[in-house]
Amino acid sequence: MNYNTGMLSLLWVTGLGWISGVVVNYLADALPRTRTFSQPACENCGEQKSWITIFWPDRCDQCGRGGTARTWIVFSTGLIVSHILWQYPPDRLGYYIGMLWMTYFGLVAVIDIEHRLILHPISLVGGAMALIQGMILHGWERTLKGGALGFLIMLAFYFFGIWFVRILSRHRGEESDEVGLGFGDVNLAGVIGLLLGWPGVLAGLVIAILLGGAASGLYMLGKLLGKRYTPFDSLPYGPFLLLSVIYLLYIAG
Repeated sequence: MNYNTGMLSLLWVTGLGWISGVVVNYLADALPRTRTFSQPACENCGEQKSWITIFWPDRCDQCGRGGTARTWIVFSTGLIVSHILWQYPPDRLGYYIGMLWMTYFGLVAVIDIEHRLILHPISLVGGAMALIQGMILHGWERTLKGGALGFLIMLAFYFFGIWFVRILSRHRGEESDEVGLGFGDVNLAGVIGLLLGWPGVLAGLVIAILLGGAASGLYMLGKLLGKRYTPFDSLPYGPFLLLSVIYLLYIAG
């Protein structure tokens, strides 16, 4: 590879990483707020901002607030992931499809962490993508079986979580609207099931459960040690489902 080709590749990969960050940041701001592709607005005061600010965040003219820490973390992550995948593309996805899925995973994770929400339209788009990708990787039968099992297994956990919280609430004499899992997690498990197929979905769910359990245990321990523990406090579960599929598709191969 000569110098000019290397520089063009570097610029291309850097640009795609930045665009990935643009997509995640913009949609993670707009969709939970308006459920549409609305004009960018300041999260602090709601003042509408120029479309150019989705590419390079600027201070709000109304309140003076600049880009948040999350904005720059997402941009930095997009750049790092793009360069890693360019150097080490996943065998089954390649660089471009790998970046597309990482952008989708990033969007789901940011919204779930910030709002404890996995939007149904995002799940529907992910389901359509996963159906196509799954059939390429596994064929239609294993893909559909994986999607169905992922959805149904997580649906069982969803209803178990509702039952468990009700029982615990009665025991404590406290009312709670919290649920162990949101229905968005059920939908996401279906998306991941389509993507991983059968029997890969089983490994994905087991890894997610182990990761979620370990992280929740550490989180509760930290809360207890800091004397800040409150009943029914929990972590968003979506990121653990995403970490499991990233491991299986990008690392384990």
